[in-house]
Amino acid sequence: MKITAKQEGGFAGGGQCFELDTVCRADGGSVEALLRQVDFFGAAPMCVVGADIPRWEITVEDAGRTHTVVLADDGSLGATGWPALLARLQGAS
Repeated sequence: MKITAKQEGGFAGGGQCFELDTVCRADGGSVEALLRQVDFFGAAPMCVVGADIPRWEITVEDAGRTHTVVLADDGSLGATGWPALLARLQGAS
């Protein structure tokens, strides 16, 4: 799987971009497990309103299918699996 995650928005307006290919990584299976845990390909894209709200745009390409999810990084993700996935993507780049 090829994964691209972009962090944008917030008061500073800065951004980060993380890219990885799970096939080329020893820990690729655990990253794929996190994607399954959050049902990435079943997740609906969100509409984040407000330029001052930090957000993540995550795109995954796998076996001919591509899906993009946008998440608001406003504390509403709580105990979902999304924060663990974001932390792993940041640490894996």
